[in-house]
Amino acid sequence: MSIASHGTVQRSAKTMDLLRMMLEDEYAVPTARLTQLTMSAQMPRRAGYDQQTLDALTASTRQRIADTAHALRRMSDGSYGVCADCRKPIPLGRLRAVPSATHCALCERSH
Repeated sequence: MSIASHGTVQRSAKTMDLLRMMLEDEYAVPTARLTQLTMSAQMPRRAGYDQQTLDALTASTRQRIADTAHALRRMSDGSYGVCADCRKPIPLGRLRAVPSATHCALCERSH
């Protein structure tokens, strides 16, 4: 159950724990991937990656880490789960699918 008031969403502790674990996993996986990509960049022939692909993968991975870190900060300050545009609660199903979501599906489509 969710209750929105003044830009915060109240969810059960169990739900928040599950979402926090998902975010922590979502942070750990790309962090390990970034380490792997950084090491590949130092290898002869960049471990089979061309430079453009390696740069794109690195940038994408860094963005994913940043998005997840931002979601964890929002969780700490109580604004996690609130759409950045319409200020309505983001449905739990969307947060399970995209734990770092900052917008509800309707507002995301308008971006």
